[in-house]
Amino acid sequence: MLKRDSLPLGIILGFLAPVFGFFAYYFLQFRMFTLSEFFQVLMMQKTLITGVVSLSLIANAIVFTIYINLKKDQTAKGVFVATCIYAIIALLIKLFA
Repeated sequence: MLKRDSLPLGIILGFLAPVFGFFAYYFLQFRMFTLSEFFQVLMMQKTLITGVVSLSLIANAIVFTIYINLKKDQTAKGVFVATCIYAIIALLIKLFA
């Protein structure tokens, strides 16, 4: 799968990597809460949302760097597009929620 160079693969990886980053952040920082309690805390303290999303996007930076170094530019472009979409959604949540 790492050998392919396609925009759809990059978009899929770009949307999945932050999910793994989110759970890694949850297990490292908030393991004293259950997952449902953690989501309740996020909904009550909106300022945490952008921070958590930003730290989750570090996983995308790692995937992006891997594909750039492998010279798989189309896949890297897909990861970048997904990262931009995540960032816009995080800003909209912060502004309107």
